[in-house]
Amino acid sequence: MGEVNQVELVEIEKGVKMIPGANAFIMALDKLVNWGRAGSVWPATFGLACCAIEMMDAGASYHDLDRFGMIFRASPRQSDALVVAGTVSKKMAPVVRRVYDQMPEPRYVVAMGSCACSGGVFNSYAVVQGCDEFLPVDVYVPGCPPRPEALMEGLMRLQDKIMGEHWRWSRWR
Repeated sequence: MGEVNQVELVEIEKGVKMIPGANAFIMALDKLVNWGRAGSVWPATFGLACCAIEMMDAGASYHDLDRFGMIFRASPRQSDALVVAGTVSKKMAPVVRRVYDQMPEPRYVVAMGSCACSGGVFNSYAVVQGCDEFLPVDVYVPGCPPRPEALMEGLMRLQDKIMGEHWRWSRWR
């Protein structure tokens, strides 16, 4: 019988090894699924005020969120992140919550702008003082209105958060 050659594994990054010459990778299933999910975040847009203009600008050709795998979706059933951009009135809060409830699990919320983060300058009876009163917010993007670059940074922080999760995608979580 012939000799068995021992192949030395090449470590690409922490927890990811490659078998040279075989185009095969060895990693935890959790890391592989999170890598796929983080590279294809599809946010549902919920523009309520002036922040929506900046959100549209982030998806336009100059800033181009598509290069990060982020495509704005109009349907909550095809989205895994909700970008709440602008002032949320108490009349609108149940509608935003309904859109959030229609999204499949796992789902994330990005609060964009001072009004969505903390109510902004509108400290009145009709404005919700931050959408974290009725939604579990994952990433806050402050500013009035925040620049498209700030939203892109917030969505990249969301990608980092997704990469660090453990078994959130599994039905046995």
